[in-house]
Order: sequence, then structure tokens, then C-alpha cells
Amino acid sequence: MPSNLTVIVLAAGGGTRMKSKTMKVLHPVAGRSMIAHVLAAVQATEPRRVVAVVGHQREQVGAHIQALLPDILLAVQEEQCGTGDAVRVAVEALVASTSGPVEGTVVVAYGDTPLLEGDSLRAFVAEHEAAERAVSILSGELANPFGYGRVVRDDDGDVVAIVEEKDATVDQREIHEINSGILAFEAGFLADALPRIGNDNAKGEYYLTDTVQIARDAGLTVGAWVIDDVMQTEGANDRVQLADLGRELNRRIVTRWMRDGVTVMDPATTWIDADVVLAPDVTILPGTQLLGATVVGEDAVIGPDTTLKDCEIGVGARMVRTHGELAVIGDAANVGPYSYLRPGTRLGVGGKIGGFVETKNADIGDGAKVPHLSYVGDAEIGQGTNIGAGTIFANYDGVAKHRTRIGRHAKTASNNTFVAPVEVGDGAGTGAGTVVRRDVPPGALAVSSGPQRNLVGWTVRRRPGTAQAEAAEAALAESDPVDDGSDDQ
Repeated sequence: MPSNLTVIVLAAGGGTRMKSKTMKVLHPVAGRSMIAHVLAAVQATEPRRVVAVVGHQREQVGAHIQALLPDILLAVQEEQCGTGDAVRVAVEALVASTSGPVEGTVVVAYGDTPLLEGDSLRAFVAEHEAAERAVSILSGELANPFGYGRVVRDDDGDVVAIVEEKDATVDQREIHEINSGILAFEAGFLADALPRIGNDNAKGEYYLTDTVQIARDAGLTVGAWVIDDVMQTEGANDRVQLADLGRELNRRIVTRWMRDGVTVMDPATTWIDADVVLAPDVTILPGTQLLGATVVGEDAVIGPDTTLKDCEIGVGARMVRTHGELAVIGDAANVGPYSYLRPGTRLGVGGKIGGFVETKNADIGDGAKVPHLSYVGDAEIGQGTNIGAGTIFANYDGVAKHRTRIGRHAKTASNNTFVAPVEVGDGAGTGAGTVVRRDVPPGALAVSSGPQRNLVGWTVRRRPGTAQAEAAEAALAESDPVDDGSDDQ
């Protein structure tokens, strides 16, 4: 690749057809903004300089772009009056920042083409450089090119014009080679051509494609490089097109992972974001979404009906019908079904978070288990401990959150409430229905309920005439009640 490459990314348009308060280029596709995908492709070309042209909501868009690429140069297009004007603004910003003319190759790309790949952009630039052209067009072949500008070539294959659909002749409309809008220029020619672009057209805008005619009139070479995968150049102008691009990008991501050794049982119902990392022999079951920066280890099984965002899943772990975010799951651990893992959840090797369990800011040790119907918030559970069904970690006192610590190999019974802050020692236990308000020493058994009292005959006396009373009377008639010392008042 050339060492003197400049890439200009156009991101100034308002995207009014999106009908959104969010700028078009910031809309997400596969876990990244559209412009983040484009900048990733641009970085693959190893450019010396990258300029982003911003306009509408420049503060929001510029901050997002600089967070992705801190060294990028921002240029502001105050009034959106065409691509030619946008590139002029970018070149002026470059000249001002370097105190000299722009040299080498300049590529112009668009911030709303999320399928664009770095390899394609590199190949386009390399072909432009090798051909020593003034202008190169990244073009593609479409079976139905309606609505696109056509690339018109002469008998020698050189490009003579780009003709828009509305201006094309009948013969020109039969051309299937279309202009993607992505262009490469020799920098000196571009600097000379930009001031010569006029706006004598129906929209009163400055079109960058006019540089083709300027180059032809100067006797310079203009060519086009036909990309095999024209979908890479598709943009999104409304939410319908955005959804179409999202489905296509997801199809490509899922296909790539399957070719890399991941089993995807139903690609149609599986969504995987661009930054997800999967090891070989991961199995993904239907209805699964892996989002953000999720990482899944070898031999793990995810799904069905599971959504994980920014999670880390260990080797051989199993996640069934689970929703998780910012959670870390250890090797050979089991989660689900119907578990809700909130940020800060950590489950150790061989641990278990079972059905209808919610966790938050909880560190659950190796081999520890929370099997059933529990809420575990702001807690630390030691190695090998078992938490009984229906347990609540009461972490909030109405003002502040507090933490509960349970030691190693403890056994807590069902229907417990741990009122934080409280600590249960190693090897300790609790009785069923216990409310733990004080620390429990290691090896102790904590109980808080009193002896059971049976009020004999209560139903017959207090619920006469009901089905409950009738059932009790029938049972009592069949056998004498046992005198168990209960209070019969």
C-alpha cells in the first residue's frame, strides 16, 4: 500500500429520511455505528491521514468519531451543498493542518456503508495507483441498476462519464455498471479540479462526480475498478434500508463463524455482533443473540433463546434461555433456564445459576450453586456453597446498597433472606425460612423462626360452610386427631 494515502469520510448529511434524532451515520448495525464499520475498513488501508467531514449535529458525530479514531481530523461543512463542496472543505482542513499541499492518493468514502471491507478498499487503492489514473471509480455490476448513476466507458474501456438515471439515454440505462460513489484521486489533480466544480444543476449542488469530465477534458486517465461484491458499497438512507443491511451483515458474520468451526443450528434466528469472538466448537442454538464484545470459549453451548451482551463465557459452559450483560461465566459452569445476569455477575468454574435466578454484582465461587428462584445482589458466595431455593439477598436499606458474604461450603436452606450487610462463615448453615440479620460464625446453624404451633380445629370454627371446612370435617370423621401437644384454642 502507498505510504502517502489520505482518506476522506463524508459524514455531514442529516439523514432526514431516517426520521430520527440520531444522526444517520450513528445508527447501529451489528453492534457498531455505521461509521464505525467504515472507519474500520479505512484503517485497514493504513492511511497516513483520515479526515471526517461533519455537519449536522457535529458535536455528537465528531465526538463519536474521535472516540473511535483519536488522530482523525474533523472538517466542518457548514452548509450541506454537495459532495464536491464536502471534499473541498476536507482538503482545506488538511492543507491548514499540514501547512502544505495534499500529496499522494486521496480516497473519498461514505459514512453510511457498513458492509465496506478493508480488503476491498485496499485492492481499489492499489489498482488506482498501479494504473496511475487521475480518477478511479469504485463501481459494481447490478442486475437491476435502476436509480443508480451509470459508468459509461469508451471502446477502449476507459471511463468517459458518470450519468445519473434521470439524465441517461435509453441506451445508457441498459448499462449495468453503476457508480458506488467511492472515488480515488491523484491528490494534485483533485486540488486543481475542486475549484472548477460548478453548481449549475437542478439542486444547485457541487457534485464530486463532475471531476470525471474535468479529468477527461484535461486528457487525463479515468478508470473504474469493478468490485465483485457490490453490496459492500450499499448505503442506508432510511430504516428499511438499515434493516436490510443489518440482516445482510449478520448473515455474513454468522457464515464466517460457521466456516471457522462454530456450529450455528439456525442461522436465520441467530444474531452475532461484529466484535463478538467465538472459539472453535462453540454451539449456538436457535433464537440466540450475541452482542457487543461477548467472548465465548471452546465447547460452550449457548441457547436456545439466549441474549448475551458484553459477556465472557468459559470453556464448556452451558447457557440456556438466559439474558446476561457484563457477566463473566467460568469454565464448565451452567446457567438457566430463565436466568437474568446483570452487570457484575461472576460465576466460578463448575458453578451453577439456575432457573428464575437474578444476579447483580455477585461473585459466585467455583462449584457454588444458586439453583432456584432467587435474587442474589451485591453478594459474595464462597467455593462449593449451595444456596437454597427462594433466597433473597436484601441488599438495599432504602438509602444505600450493602454487601452479603457467604463463606466456603456453606449450606443455606430454602426461603432465606440475608439482610445486608451480613456475613456467613465457612461451613455454616441456615434453617428453612430464616431471616439472617446478624453474622453467622463458621460451622454454626442460624435459625430465626420459633416452634411450630398447630391450632387444631381452626378451619371448622373459622371457615364454616366452605369447601375447606367440609374437607377438614370429612377427614376428621375418618380418624381421631393425634394429640401432638399443639395449642387448640
